[in-house]
Amino acid sequence: MVRQLILDVVNNQLRDGTPPETAATLERLMREGHSREHAIELIGSVVTSEIFNVLKERRVYDEAKFVAALRALPRLPWEGKPG
Repeated sequence: MVRQLILDVVNNQLRDGTPPETAATLERLMREGHSREHAIELIGSVVTSEIFNVLKERRVYDEAKFVAALRALPRLPWEGKPG
C-alpha cells in the first residue's frame, strides 16, 4: 500500500511535469540502461527519503535537496557521497 502511494507520487510528478527534473531523471536512467520500472522505483526511493527527512527533521519539503538526490541516482540518498 505505501509502495503504491510512493509510486503514485512519482507518476503524478511525471504527469504534471513538476518538478521537471523527475522526468529528466527517468529519461537519463533509462538511457543508462535501467528499465522504466526500475527507474521509477529509484525515483520513488528519493521521494521516500525526502518524506522521511521532512518528518524526522520537522521541516518543509526542500525541492533543491530533492532535485540533488534525483541527479545523484542511481546512488541512493542514504548511501552517502562517493569517495
